[in-house]
Amino acid sequence: MTNTPAAPAPFSRIKIRAGAMVFCGDDVALIRRDRAGSTHYTPPGGNVEDGEDLVAALARELAEELGLATALAEGGDLLWVVDQRVTRPGPTPPPRKLHLIYRFHISPAVRATLAEQELDELPDGSHEVGVIEWIDYRKTAELPIFPPIGPALASLAGPRAAVANVALDAVTDANYTWV
Repeated sequence: MTNTPAAPAPFSRIKIRAGAMVFCGDDVALIRRDRAGSTHYTPPGGNVEDGEDLVAALARELAEELGLATALAEGGDLLWVVDQRVTRPGPTPPPRKLHLIYRFHISPAVRATLAEQELDELPDGSHEVGVIEWIDYRKTAELPIFPPIGPALASLAGPRAAVANVALDAVTDANYTWV
């Protein structure tokens, strides 16, 4: 008799995603992804690799996706934490994911040097193109952003405003449907 390991239960694994709100004045960089039947936005960033330092992971992701060297940006403070436990399509049990969202500010001169699109490699080796859009942060409340931070982003008193609580509401199957 062969013992095959049981598939992990949903949310039994935890992944960490380091992302950033990169501001240039009142505009913030978001990556727009157009898919069949849906469009959504994400803050630039990505999963932290096993054993990788959080700051190094964030710097790597911002360099990969925006072409931004964090040394050219001001800030780097933790803005929000979002706990994600959402069922998603596919054969792999969904992980629990903690989104750590940091805040940076750049000058118009730095912004002019950044990427206009981002290529995300898919499992089959092809790439999905994401478009880098600069959007006035006050107009993000109704955008389909994941994690769903649009209302919190739009409600900031200003791009540099302090937040009272870095922990945003958890994203679960009760309040979010995967698109």
